[in-house]
Amino acid sequence: MYHFNEDTITALATPSGVGAISVIRVSGPDSFSTVDKIFQFSSRLCEVSSHTIHYGKIIDKKNETVDDVLVSVFRNPNSYTGEDSVEISTHGSPYVTQRIVELLLAVGVRLAEPGEFTRRAFMNGKLDLVQAEAVVDIINSSTEASLRGARNQLDGILSARVDELREMLVNVSSLMELELDFAEEDLEFVNLQDARNRIEKIIEELELLLETYSFGKVLRDGVNVAIVGKPNVGKSSLLNFILKEGRAIVSEIPGTTRDVIREDVSIDGVLYRLFDTAGIRLAEDEIEKEGVIRSRKAVSDADLVLFINDVESKFSQDTYDEILQLKEKSRVVTVLNKVDIGDDSAEYDAKISAKTGKGIDSLFSELKNKSIGSFNYSERSAVVTNIRHRDALIKSRDHLVEAVRSIDDKMTQEFIAVDLRNSESALGEIIGKVTTDDILNNIFERFCIGK
Repeated sequence: MYHFNEDTITALATPSGVGAISVIRVSGPDSFSTVDKIFQFSSRLCEVSSHTIHYGKIIDKKNETVDDVLVSVFRNPNSYTGEDSVEISTHGSPYVTQRIVELLLAVGVRLAEPGEFTRRAFMNGKLDLVQAEAVVDIINSSTEASLRGARNQLDGILSARVDELREMLVNVSSLMELELDFAEEDLEFVNLQDARNRIEKIIEELELLLETYSFGKVLRDGVNVAIVGKPNVGKSSLLNFILKEGRAIVSEIPGTTRDVIREDVSIDGVLYRLFDTAGIRLAEDEIEKEGVIRSRKAVSDADLVLFINDVESKFSQDTYDEILQLKEKSRVVTVLNKVDIGDDSAEYDAKISAKTGKGIDSLFSELKNKSIGSFNYSERSAVVTNIRHRDALIKSRDHLVEAVRSIDDKMTQEFIAVDLRNSESALGEIIGKVTTDDILNNIFERFCIGK
């Protein structure tokens, strides 16, 4: 069943600014009749077929031409929002688009709120909540991996898996509820041991989904990497080599880097945010001390730490120990730099030359291994990338664990049924079967206007 709004909305659907074309989107019950008031062509939009494009002119109140445009028509329910919709393709002048939007407002259309088109698509059953959130992730994607992860969600792969688990849970819960309804007649519809086994199976499946979150977070958000080490070990040289440009100043003078420099780079399709730090050391002046404080914060906030040493100096054990106070060992990659002028027998995760590029590929492999691990990912894998989804899965699992405990403690079935119902509700929150205005507002306010 479709939910149709009483008002008709409009917004610029393409980025503001000068470009070859701009697209203005209109959606709602009066889309065709209102656009007809300002669009001049051989017929009327109210009379044309869905999914057709028409050339004509936008005219103002004085019957003067504002722009030559193409108007695309989408009839409900076969549109993005599930409503009657129109998209006006204009020349990409900010003045022209502003004039057309003003004309639409003058004939009774209102400006859309952020995410309102996608919210209407959700309300009309065109997308579930996971897919709606994937729309903004696709818009914000900056690497192959982030786009792949968002595309996976929009294709409904996670939604289908969550819905499948929810259906398994409903099957158990409904039998439990039915038995409660006939409690006075002493009828048994479900064997508690069988119910326990089925609940345990669902818990296992939820755990498998939760295990994908660390990988999914990398797909969606990328990896923060702090480059740390004593002065002159080659931190800035490594950053410059990876970026293929002289982003950081390289000098033999200690303390050249006074602040944290951030640069983004895509490695094998994954976004890595590299933070070149001032190093962790005893500082001689106030500016340098502030740089060291920021370095420590960068290490604390990072997903991974590249701890750089070089062949000309001994392994900096004191700095390494301080890093381990801020970050667990599994998140630290030890790197020996300047192997083009020598080597030592010490064991490092990677041995490189930031000058010649030797060993950089092995360093990238180590980064990938530390950030992604051996997760076996395919295009059809259900992957959790969103912290809201993860939290709901945890809540659902915890309620099921409590249900199992109630069975083991021989509690009455009312307690078990409540936990099953709460678990089911948590799964429903993920895909939008159970929603509140707070959840919807929190999701859609992150969208841009026009989407």
